[in-house]
Amino acid sequence: MTRFAGYAAVFDAADRGGDVVRRGAFRVRGAVPLLWQHGGAPVGKVEWLAEDSRGLRVIGRVEDAGLAEAVARGAVTGLSFGYRVQAARAGRVRELLQVELVEVSLVARPMQPLARVHAVEACMPEVDVQSTDNRGATEPRHRGAGLT
Repeated sequence: MTRFAGYAAVFDAADRGGDVVRRGAFRVRGAVPLLWQHGGAPVGKVEWLAEDSRGLRVIGRVEDAGLAEAVARGAVTGLSFGYRVQAARAGRVRELLQVELVEVSLVARPMQPLARVHAVEACMPEVDVQSTDNRGATEPRHRGAGLT
């Protein structure tokens, strides 16, 4: 398993298709799946996502072993998102003003070149191991740390 943090969208920067995502555009209805190349079965989990001043920041966990290894070694760094347009403005570029987020994907070549994984953490699966302190009490311990 590998955890990552990155941006699935970057505000105010045109993508290869001529779309520009504006701040405040994202609407999320429930859990968002993590996919590979926008298709197939989920390859992990989106643990956290939110807009910040730069874009749509994502923290996710890749559970597919082969893809997790590729992300961990930096062979896969692209991020993208699937969406339904709810409000847009046409012009020199299409401004996406409101979109319903459908999925987040790890991709080989993102439509938005700035949408990338920027931090990676290879994790051991969480295990519940009993440890004993110096008073004889036991408490569970877990492996893996969080990304910020």
